[in-house]
Amino acid sequence: MNIKFKNLNKTIVKCKKCPRLNNFIKKISSEKRKQNINEEYWGKPVTGFGDTKAKLMILGLAPAAHGGTRTGRAFTGDKSGDFLFKSLYTIKISNQSFSKKMNDGLKLNSTYITNILKCVPPGDKPLNNELINCSNYFMNELNNLKKLKVIVTLGKVAFDNCLKFYKKKFKINQKLIFKHGKKYLLPDNKILIACYHPSPRNVNTKVITPIMINKLFRKAKKIAKF
Repeated sequence: MNIKFKNLNKTIVKCKKCPRLNNFIKKISSEKRKQNINEEYWGKPVTGFGDTKAKLMILGLAPAAHGGTRTGRAFTGDKSGDFLFKSLYTIKISNQSFSKKMNDGLKLNSTYITNILKCVPPGDKPLNNELINCSNYFMNELNNLKKLKVIVTLGKVAFDNCLKFYKKKFKINQKLIFKHGKKYLLPDNKILIACYHPSPRNVNTKVITPIMINKLFRKAKKIAKF
């Protein structure tokens, strides 16, 4: 990992900007979930991870309460992550079809995974000031990924907040609507692709299927040229 990401990640992990989120993380990490009762929770803000020379970014809203907040790695140790990594392995974006914990041997091919918000919010509903506080970290991730060409947003909330960030930085005249598989050219020449969130609810109700997500990541990989 390059020095810019090392320094950024150190800052993220130590962040105490949002007392509500800090308190919620402490509560989750001390009360724990029944099936994880004997595990030690990460219990801190969760950084992005992957290839720092990535051409593709996969962007969620926030770490899961008993996923990333427990394991210390985004989309790791929860059912959404299980679905995601099966697809990434199929498309040859990752070297294994699962992500259970940090340092489990997972490697990503030209891909960086992160969340707009680095801490899990109560009810998965962040406050506006919390998103503003965290937007600087997202901006730094974008700036540090010099070869980045494509951003895939997982879910409408991640899509909307990614656009919010871009609208602050650039003038966007067109109306960008969330629709699975729809792609848009951003003002900095990156391509934004909207993807349904691989949540258990969406998977169980067939809002998103393995065929759908595999097709989307094939397209993203082709556009990013890796």
